[in-house]
Amino acid sequence: MSEQERNIEVIKKGYDAFASGDIETVMTLFDDNVEWIHPGESAISGTYHGKGELGSYLAKMAEKQLEVRVTRLIADGDTVVALTDVTVAGEHGKDADVFTLRDGKTVRVQIYGDTSLMERVYGRKQAAAQQ
Repeated sequence: MSEQERNIEVIKKGYDAFASGDIETVMTLFDDNVEWIHPGESAISGTYHGKGELGSYLAKMAEKQLEVRVTRLIADGDTVVALTDVTVAGEHGKDADVFTLRDGKTVRVQIYGDTSLMERVYGRKQAAAQQ
């Protein structure tokens, strides 16, 4: 099995575990120092570092009815792109999730998706108080 095939299997295993609610397995697939970037101005947008922050992010995501279905996985070396259909709180969108892997673990994730959908469902970030 090639490195690309192994990386695809890791990502596939993660999505399957997430879909079945097996967050423990999901978390084993990430490096301890993972960086996860969710774009936009929604309450869940931001850059998360490490498994602790990632766990908090996933818990926030789970507060709404969320389903992610992979339609295609594309690999190039240590990068895997997951094209997904997303349903959250009854709204539908599409994402491209870009994973960087090292030694069989995900070290970085960059989400490319419908930021306005996430703002509608999760709300906008609170603006910092003016000084």
